[in-house]
Amino acid sequence: MNYKYLLDTNVLLRAADTSETSNIAVSAIAKILKEGNQCVITSQVIVEFWAVATRPLTVNGLGWTPEEAREKIDLIKSQFVLLEDKNDILQNWLELVTKYSIKGKRCHDIRLLAVMKSHNISHILTFNPKDFIQLSDITIINPLDIISDTFG
Repeated sequence: MNYKYLLDTNVLLRAADTSETSNIAVSAIAKILKEGNQCVITSQVIVEFWAVATRPLTVNGLGWTPEEAREKIDLIKSQFVLLEDKNDILQNWLELVTKYSIKGKRCHDIRLLAVMKSHNISHILTFNPKDFIQLSDITIINPLDIISDTFG
């Protein structure tokens, strides 16, 4: 069975980091694609990518210029399907944050789950699985598990 994997921002940032000699994110994405699955992105991860990429190194960013960030984003958009922002995402998000009493910064991660529900996406690839809530119809996977074959 083929799956769609939503790529979390941290996966895209790590994949774009050319300073890593053994890039776990790139290896995990390549394995997902080789197995006939699809990787998708959403506008939210693009916005978050820009924010981190253009933030100074001194505050845990990449310190890129807007031009560098745009170049990487254009490349990302050419490699992966960009999901549309559907009208029911907000309702899905409101239901999730209310049901699970989500507060603060976690609201952003829960919105990714709302996007996934709107598009019937079954998997999310993230280096921060604990940022998400467990839902019966969504599988949260760390790229390390993909490349070490501990998933599946």
